[in-house]
Amino acid sequence: MRSRFDEQLKVLNKKMIEMGAECEELVALVAKALLNGDVVGAGNAKEQGYKIDQMEREIESICLKLLLQQQPVARDLRVISAALKMITDMERIGDQAEDIAEIIPFLGGKTGAEFADFKPMAKATCKMVNDSIDAYVNGDVTLAKAVIEHDDVVDKAFDRVKHSLIKMISKNTADGEYAVDLLMIAKYFERIGDHAVNIAEWVEFSVTGIHKGE
Repeated sequence: MRSRFDEQLKVLNKKMIEMGAECEELVALVAKALLNGDVVGAGNAKEQGYKIDQMEREIESICLKLLLQQQPVARDLRVISAALKMITDMERIGDQAEDIAEIIPFLGGKTGAEFADFKPMAKATCKMVNDSIDAYVNGDVTLAKAVIEHDDVVDKAFDRVKHSLIKMISKNTADGEYAVDLLMIAKYFERIGDHAVNIAEWVEFSVTGIHKGE
C-alpha cells in the first residue's frame, strides 16, 4: 500500500513541476512580448493559460484521491495540502499573465521603456516566479525565503512606476489611456510577485511544517 502511495506522490510531484514550468514559460513569454511590443507573441498566451487551468484541475484531482483513498502521515499531508495551495497561486499567475497579454495590443507598440523601473520590475517578477518553482522542485527553503524577501524589490518598483504614471497624466492628459494601461500591467506584475511569495511560503511549510501565518 505504501509503495503505491509513494508512486502516486511521485506522479503528483511530476505534475506540479510541469505546471510550474508552464507558469514560468507563460510569464516569460508575456514579459518578452510586452518589452518587445510583440502583439503576436502576446496572442499565444491564451492557449498556454488554458493549459495551466487544465493542469490545475488534474492536480487537484490527484491530491483529493490521495487524501480520500490513502491515509497520509504528517509529512505527506503537508506535501499534499501545500500542493493544493500552490496550484491555486500558479493558476492565478497564469490568469494575470493572460490579463497582461490582453492589454498589450492596445499599447500601439509602446513598451513602457520610458519609465526606468518598468522593465526591471517585469524582470524581477519573472525571477520570483522562476525561483519559487525552483524552490519547490529542489525543496530549497533558503531559495524560498529569498523569493519572499525579493517581494520588496517588486513592490518598491511598482510604487515608483505608479508615481511616474501619475506625473505623466498630470502633464499630458492625452497620455491618460496609455498610462492607465501601463498601471494595470504593473499591478498585474505586482500581483504575480505576490503569488510567487505564496508559493515560496508553502514550499517552506511542506519542508519544515511551519507556515508564515502561524
